[in-house]
Order: sequence, then structure tokens, then C-alpha cells
Amino acid sequence: MTRIILCGCNGRMGHVVRGIVEENEDMQIVAGVDITGTEEGFPVFANAEDCDVCADAIIDFSSPKALDGVLGLAVKEGLPAVLCATGYTKEQLEQIKEASEKVAILRSANMSLGINTMSKLISEAARILADNGYDIEIVEKHHNQKVDAPSGTALLLADAMNEQLDNEYEYVYDRSARREKRPRKEIGISAVRGGTIVGEHEVIFAGLDEVIEIRHTAFSKAVFAKGAVSAARFLAGKGPGMYGMGDVIE
Repeated sequence: MTRIILCGCNGRMGHVVRGIVEENEDMQIVAGVDITGTEEGFPVFANAEDCDVCADAIIDFSSPKALDGVLGLAVKEGLPAVLCATGYTKEQLEQIKEASEKVAILRSANMSLGINTMSKLISEAARILADNGYDIEIVEKHHNQKVDAPSGTALLLADAMNEQLDNEYEYVYDRSARREKRPRKEIGISAVRGGTIVGEHEVIFAGLDEVIEIRHTAFSKAVFAKGAVSAARFLAGKGPGMYGMGDVIE
């Protein structure tokens, strides 16, 4: 049985995670952390460091503001932590890195197993196709309430390919002011915002007389919660270090 402390348990994603954990007989939420309300079935603490319940891993779907408490609990109790929040500052990223020297930490810009599998596929495709003259473009689509562009996932995909290409490719977000042919070593990234699109990411490899497209579509936020639960199961019992979703799907 993998025992989970769920940070952000009363938030939207927290409720989704709880539903998925309930479907897994080998997992259980034994405590929650949230600044609002209480929850029947397990104790809820306002601050992570106040939690004194025995567990095997932490899943954090709260906020970067809660990072101090989450890492404090992880280090104090020696608990692996799956960090699912976004928007960490550079200082917080360094703080996460320091904590990973003491406990296992898994952080990803996207917790979806599908996106992380796609990342592996496009990395291999880029390695083969880029040197053969294929141009690379990414188109990402999200709902009209999303405030940042491009998405963190689009950058995750771009970085995965660029690492295969010795980080020689430039990211281009807007060509409206450019009057020149497309340079070979660039990855174009376009953002679409509209309606209630949960998330769609498409990578286009455009070559001479042929096009290869690899696309991932999320129909609900449950895919991210499912990935986080899989990550917690994987991380339980692991030694200190920084892990990624790529480790989970290997």
C-alpha cells in the first residue's frame, strides 16, 4: 500500500487526484494539506510541516507559495515528493534542487503520461529528421483563461528536441516582424487561446514533399492527476535525486 499526503487536497486538481487514488486498491490518501476547509476520511492540515501522519510519498498540486512547507515536510520525514505546481521562481527551482540531495523529488512541466511518451518520440524523430532538412514547428492550444504563452508543455517538447540537436536551435514565437526565409535551425512555437480547450500540442516535421505530425490532446485534467499518481507509486522508496516523468514511463 502506497500512502499519500496530498497537498492542495481541496482544490480542483486535488479532488481529481482523490478520485483516481480511490480507484487504486494499492494506494490511499492518509492526510491532506490545504488552507481551506477540512475533509472527512483523512486529516487535513493548514501547513504541510504540521502534518504528523506516516506516509510513503507526497503529491503536491497546491501552489508555489506552499513550496517551503512541502519541501520542509519532505526533508523532515524523508518523504519522496511529486511536485505538480507550475510557476516556480529561479530561486525556488534551486531550493527544489537542494532538497533533491536529501530526498527523491519528481517535477515535470506536464504530468501526463501521454505527453511524456510523446516527448520521447519527438526527440528520436528530431534526431533523425533535422539533419535531413525537416523544419520543426510546435502548435499548442489552450482555453481562453490561460494567461501564459507559450505553454510550459510546449517548451518542454521544444527542449526535448533541442537537447537531441545539441541545443543549436532557436525558438521563434512571432514572425510578423521578420522579412526573411525561415532559417534551418529554428523551432517555431505558436499559441492558440480559445473556448474551453484543455490542452492540445502538435509537433510538425515538415520536409520535402512530406509532413509528419505527432499530436497529443487532453480531454480533461484527469490525465495530469493520473500521471501524478503513477509518479508517486514510482517514487515511493526511491533514494535522493531529481527524477522526471521520463523515469516513470521507462
